[in-house]
Amino acid sequence: SLVGSEMCIRDRYILLITGSCFAQLDNTESISKTGTTSAQFLKIGADARGASMGNAFTAMSGGISSMYWNPAGMTSIRKMEAVFLSSDWIAGITYNYTAFGLNLGNVGIVGLSMTSLSTPEDLVRTVEKPNGTGEYFDANDLAINLSYARRLTNKFSLGGNIKYIRQSIWHANANSVAADLGALFITPFNEIRLGASLSNYGSDMQMTGRNQKFSVDPDPINEGNVEFVNAIYETDKFPLPLIFRVGLSGEIINTDFSRLTFAIDALHPNDNVEWVNFGLEFASRDMFFLRGGMSTLFRENSEEGLTLGSGFNYRLPGSSTQIKLDYSYSEFGKLRDVQRLSIGIHF
Repeated sequence: SLVGSEMCIRDRYILLITGSCFAQLDNTESISKTGTTSAQFLKIGADARGASMGNAFTAMSGGISSMYWNPAGMTSIRKMEAVFLSSDWIAGITYNYTAFGLNLGNVGIVGLSMTSLSTPEDLVRTVEKPNGTGEYFDANDLAINLSYARRLTNKFSLGGNIKYIRQSIWHANANSVAADLGALFITPFNEIRLGASLSNYGSDMQMTGRNQKFSVDPDPINEGNVEFVNAIYETDKFPLPLIFRVGLSGEIINTDFSRLTFAIDALHPNDNVEWVNFGLEFASRDMFFLRGGMSTLFRENSEEGLTLGSGFNYRLPGSSTQIKLDYSYSEFGKLRDVQRLSIGIHF
């Protein structure tokens, strides 16, 4: 009887272990950490050219357009460049981006940019007044960025950004300071470019403001004590969306009349799973451009996908000044699409 009891216990133990193993094998759920970081507007592609190439721009030597993706690519600025972009983002949100870069010769390239994201005003609603209290609120995001890049050799460049970040909603706000670092290397293999960048390395953000202050009676049951004590709601701290990018780019066709460039990026964020971006750019006489790409490849449940775009460069007669117009179209699935139009000036 004792032996039979031991065999019964042993069989149950084996069945328990076997079932646990099969359960682990069947468990394909992954943790993406989605929604665990602040300042999500820092993940929005800042210029129309890079956005139309599937956000694959880390290894592109793109002048002022590289300030957001990889500041080392700014070393292709000849004298001075500026770009201005305004677009309607998702759900009526407005996105604006302005950047300026200046070549100081042996000193290097310096740049300044400003990014803003704003929502339309809406009514303040409470449980007691669901139709509105008569007050209005809005939300705004702001990033001011100072850039520096330098070509160490004719094949290798380094660049970096220091940025001030602010988020606000009604009377509450959060602030942070962050840095970006990038490198760009032209390999000896058909001059294919290799780029890498680390974006948004900085301090956590925590909302504070007068909306979080209130008064409370610490002992409402008993009388004779202090009736009101000033208190404040303490919100959690959230990290910035840290992103590591590595990319390759190069020319498939490169003649005096036409050029076909490919770009591919692999991204590792701290608030999602890894994914790949891919893009192409066709240039005719460096005047007319057609672009296309795919973003967030191999990432499940992503609303992003196909990107398309075009560009036109016009050189002012009798000068080296160029006016650049770039347009991009990005699919966002259920959130429809986003279109961007940027205007640039090259001296």
